Amino acid sequence: MLDSEEQYQETLDYLYSFVDYSLTRQSRLSPEKFNLDRMRHLMQLMGNPHRCYPVIHIAGTKGKGSTAAMITSILMESGYKVGLYSSPHLNDYTERIQINRIPISHDDLVDLVNEIKPLVSQVQEITTFEITTAIAFLAFAKAGIDFCVAEVGLGGRLDATNVVDPLVSVITSLSFDHMNILGNSITQIAAEKGGIIKPGKPVVLAHQWKEAQEVIERICEERRSPLIVIGRDYFFSERSHSLFGQTFIVWAKEEQDQINDFIASGGRSVWEPEHYSIPLLGFHQIENAATAFAAIEIIRAAGYRISKNGISAGFKNVSWPGRFEIVWKNPLVVVDSAHNQDSALKLRLAMDDYLNGKPIILLFGASEDKDVRGMFSHLLPRVRTVIATRSEHPRAMNPDMLVELAQQFGKNAIKTRTVEQGLEEAMQQAGKDAVVVVAGSIFIAAAVREILLKKKTMHNIRKP
Repeated sequence: MLDSEEQYQETLDYLYSFVDYSLTRQSRLSPEKFNLDRMRHLMQLMGNPHRCYPVIHIAGTKGKGSTAAMITSILMESGYKVGLYSSPHLNDYTERIQINRIPISHDDLVDLVNEIKPLVSQVQEITTFEITTAIAFLAFAKAGIDFCVAEVGLGGRLDATNVVDPLVSVITSLSFDHMNILGNSITQIAAEKGGIIKPGKPVVLAHQWKEAQEVIERICEERRSPLIVIGRDYFFSERSHSLFGQTFIVWAKEEQDQINDFIASGGRSVWEPEHYSIPLLGFHQIENAATAFAAIEIIRAAGYRISKNGISAGFKNVSWPGRFEIVWKNPLVVVDSAHNQDSALKLRLAMDDYLNGKPIILLFGASEDKDVRGMFSHLLPRVRTVIATRSEHPRAMNPDMLVELAQQFGKNAIKTRTVEQGLEEAMQQAGKDAVVVVAGSIFIAAAVREILLKKKTMHNIRKP
């Protein structure tokens, strides 16, 4: 008889026995492998649990996880029970399926998989992600959630999550990633992401390149879906930032005259905008917060009770690890999940904003299909030394290639075989004056977080 953890590992083995595109070399993927037929069939066999609750559906290249976390936190602080579905996970598979930000238990995952195994066997060529998505929808239905916040896995139009009929669709920052599947232009990528837009259902769009916004506007017009655009219908401004968090204001275009009076009065006008604070760092997180705020306003307009206090507390208490996260203080170690050129630029801007010109030791590892040269073009001008490493992921790039690329940028680069060795080397190189920044892959970010959190735990245990 297998014990509980053995059953969990057996369940993971079962899930990974199906096609898992996240572990497949991108060059071997083709768009025709993606369609919604399998997912629709499975959901019908399961009784369509995804129709049991309102869904906030979130697509985007960057920022969708942070935005999902903020919306979830605000809904929770407003007294609702919220299911959050996101991917990939940092440390444990069950992190993908959370209820009020608590991952389902290993035993729950085992039970859910056992329940749907007979149904899965009736769907040919189904994938790991499709099964996991179905499990999430079932878990949420069984838990009796009030809302589901569902993050798209890849693209939008043909993603497994796109079987939902959302209360609101949200599209965060769009940039280049997974081009062999989504397209080589920003307009093609926008069209794929815009595939989550449903007829008549409102859409919130983060600030985009002009070409991307035009695509989303056209889709919304064709489907008669009301469109709210950040930078056109809602605006935001940072008020302060530090390593402990940042404050900001956000307002609707109808409030612009009041904002102008507030600014002109030097902050002494009768009317004052609500100030919010978030622990997440980087100016891009304020844009994500404005996007989340606009989505919440749509939910409020639909008749759900969400107070100003709920919004304020939701922002203040949000957590989304691995995004410009300080995980060690001596030396300072910042972990970020930046893994494409656009996110590397946002990381570079955050480094400039928060690290006061201190020397940077970059611990870097990436998947072989990523635009490493593009990421390096933003990061390496600010870096003293590159420590190249690799995760255990099958798509991880050889550190020798990373060293060669870094040297082409005129940077000193050191190869390490494992993340553990890379982190040790980076912290040694940093000494007392430099900062270690970890980037390039969510798998590298997750591995470093786990190492340092365990180190903190052991340090606390040893304290007298």
